[in-house]
Amino acid sequence: MKIEQYYSLEKHNTFRLQVSTRWFMEYESTDELQRILHDEYFRELRSLHIGAGSNLLFLHDFDGVILHSAIKGIELAGETDEAALLRVGAAETWDGVVAYAAGKGWGGIENLSGIPGETGAAAVQNIGAYGAEIKDAIETVEAYNQHTGEKRIFTREACLYGYRYSIFKSEAHEPYIITHVVLRLAKHPSFKLDYGDLKTQLAACPLLTPAKVREVVIRLRRQKLPDPSELGNAGSFFMNPLVSPSHFAQLKRDCPDMPSYPAKDGMTKLSAGWLIEQCGLKGTRDGDVGTYPLQALVIVNYGRATGDGIARFAERVREQVRARFGVELTPEVMYVE
Repeated sequence: MKIEQYYSLEKHNTFRLQVSTRWFMEYESTDELQRILHDEYFRELRSLHIGAGSNLLFLHDFDGVILHSAIKGIELAGETDEAALLRVGAAETWDGVVAYAAGKGWGGIENLSGIPGETGAAAVQNIGAYGAEIKDAIETVEAYNQHTGEKRIFTREACLYGYRYSIFKSEAHEPYIITHVVLRLAKHPSFKLDYGDLKTQLAACPLLTPAKVREVVIRLRRQKLPDPSELGNAGSFFMNPLVSPSHFAQLKRDCPDMPSYPAKDGMTKLSAGWLIEQCGLKGTRDGDVGTYPLQALVIVNYGRATGDGIARFAERVREQVRARFGVELTPEVMYVE
């Protein structure tokens, strides 16, 4: 177990913000996690469990305990002629898991290639890209109650997955820490290729495989999104907004070329990136904060930006989209006070 005091979090957030935490605790097993959860001193402190910090915005130093899993491992938990079950440690890098599955020829998560972060956090966030979400491949999630230390195995249905949402993000439910995720992958996969550029790029491919789809997805992502190791960012800063039928009809009259996608309950999903770009904000910059020149949905740290500065910039973006379209953008990134 690793325990550090006044520990820098610069390498634990992809915005590369120079913030620190009062305590940092990293555990390598469920036994070590149990010890932390039952420690009377640390139970009294404010705590936050993080993955790779690829979806976090620290507004300032964290006065409490940052918990991080070092539980790794990818093992075959079961298989049939049709499917393979992979049990994955929460600390495994998500893209490493996708690469492993694609190398085996097992499908179901190849559209999620290239997404930064760790597997436990991916299951919390219900990551998605190119028409796929991680929930579609999740069999079960193993987690520990942060208050009682008790283990619980969540079925996919019990995770209450929605768009960038799960029970693990809800303040209305008991807090849980994920230690393992079990994925159900197809040995004879069908592919989701209806999403924009992906369909075009693969239209002439004579033989589709998870590895081929993964290759194209990574290439497309690199054309549009900055590498966090080179330019601090958290990927898509805002979620794609949902609007009512009447609101969409009004928007479509004013902007006939507005991209849109059908959503649940008659709602329509809009492209947050397109809305931001129409406001003239693509590639704009204020000091060390700005939107990425190739993708307006990404806010980047060009050097020594602060979390508070990024939050203020994001609010100006929201205000301009609200003023022009009457649409409210919701941050996908989690703000940490």
